[in-house]
Formats: sequence, C-alpha cells, structure tokens
Amino acid sequence: VQLQASGGGLVQAGGSLRLSCVASGRTFSVPAMGWFRQAPGKEREFVAAIAWSGGSTYYADSVKGRFTISGDNAKNTVYLQMNSLKPEDTAVYYCAAGYGLHPQSFGSWGQGTQVTVSS
Repeated sequence: VQLQASGGGLVQAGGSLRLSCVASGRTFSVPAMGWFRQAPGKEREFVAAIAWSGGSTYYADSVKGRFTISGDNAKNTVYLQMNSLKPEDTAVYYCAAGYGLHPQSFGSWGQGTQVTVSS
C-alpha cells in the first residue's frame, strides 16, 4: 500500500487544519488507517485510527475532543480534522495502514506532512 499525506501548514493556536491521506495499491488488504506524529526530538506517537469496515475510531487521549478521523472508502482517503490546535501539536504527521485500531497494528507508513502551530 502506498500512502500520500497532505494538508499540513502553519496555523495559529486555536486554529484548524484538515489533513488528507490517499491510499493506493492493495488497499483492499488494509482493514484500518491511522495517523501518527513525531515532534522534533521525540518519538513517533499515535494520534488516531479508523476501521474501514464499520467506521470504528480510536484516539489518543491528547487529541480526544479536538481531532476527528474520518474516511471515504470510495476515494481510499482518510482525513484528520484538527481543531483547537495547540503549539504542542506541532509535528510531522504521518498516515499509516494497519490491521486494527491498536497503535501496534500499524506497519506501513507514508511520507509526512508538517504541521506547525504558533502561539
């Protein structure tokens, strides 16, 4: 599966951004999609995941109530709507393909998109 993320940018604290990730290739073999992020000097961390079948979602505590993950099966595209952004949300955001909603289920990564939140 090939993954292409887009939509990052510079936004002020309290603002919003929507990230997109288009999957191509053997997308039928991927039950779930997710978003992870990596800030400078930190390890990559899980943000959110969605199951293609049924639409179940799972979020990191740090983004619950602010971020929403959604998917469009027809377009093989996953979105991450990010509201009430904080400076600590600044990171490179990566989309990933996996076999379940648990963060350890993900093993295929796309290129990242930079999100910068200014205070």
